[in-house]
Amino acid sequence: MVGMDLLRHLSFFVAVAEEGHFGNAATRLGMTQPPLSQGLRRLEQRLGTELVSRSARGVGLTEAGRHLLPRARLLVNDAARFEDEARRLAVGSDAVVRWGVTPALGDDVVVRCVRVLRDADRAHRTRVMTRTAATTDLVEEVRSGSLDVAVIEHPALLTGLGSGPVLKIRRWVVVPDDHPAATARQPQVRMLRGLTLSTGPRSDNPPAHDLFVDLWRARGLDPDVVVAPGPREVLAHVAAGGCFGVTTTSPTDMPGVAWLDLVRHDLALRVRIVWRSGSDVSVSAGALDRVLLKGGR
Repeated sequence: MVGMDLLRHLSFFVAVAEEGHFGNAATRLGMTQPPLSQGLRRLEQRLGTELVSRSARGVGLTEAGRHLLPRARLLVNDAARFEDEARRLAVGSDAVVRWGVTPALGDDVVVRCVRVLRDADRAHRTRVMTRTAATTDLVEEVRSGSLDVAVIEHPALLTGLGSGPVLKIRRWVVVPDDHPAATARQPQVRMLRGLTLSTGPRSDNPPAHDLFVDLWRARGLDPDVVVAPGPREVLAHVAAGGCFGVTTTSPTDMPGVAWLDLVRHDLALRVRIVWRSGSDVSVSAGALDRVLLKGGR
């Protein structure tokens, strides 16, 4: 049986691995850095192997850490789910929906998804728990039962999962507002030459990442790529100058950033809803479908 101290220290490891920084991980967990660092050291001593590499440049994962992180994440999430289920049984009436979403989906769509999940079952109050993570992680967490349902990027390997149809969410190209394409009457893809492409890490979903990069190559671009952990970082890279990216966020007045309507059909974000095979998530999946269909218009 997994002890409470082990679970707590595993949660330290997961937070440090995901944040890449002890201070940020401590803030996320609502604690100070020294006990966090001490707890991770105790975990490494207990396991007999180092999980993270510490240097002046930050924190990275060792080979053992990379191998054990998915299992640690599952254990931590499963423990949280156990506690949530116990609380639900204690209060009696509240239902809980645990759903995951790719960071590529815009905040406005995510918020609408949360609201429809909350209101989907008129007979019971529903508490919605949201997790934003890479498609590869979401697939594993749905498969393990840590999540009930998730909205992931297509394509992805879905062995053992049920899935809905592929849906398209409109995306725009974003460029620095002082770039020539920003003021062109009819901007063209070729005008993006010389800009670096800001996009998510390939490890989030290798098939979708490769198709996205190939989309630009097929149109005569072979841009350098800079990794952006999420949509916010894409916009930050663009505003800083020298980069372009894509976003599902509708055009808005944002200093340093201009929106372009380019290759709309091919550029659409392709997503689908997945769930564990045999699970009855028809209410949640139907509610998410309605929001995502609107997001494609």
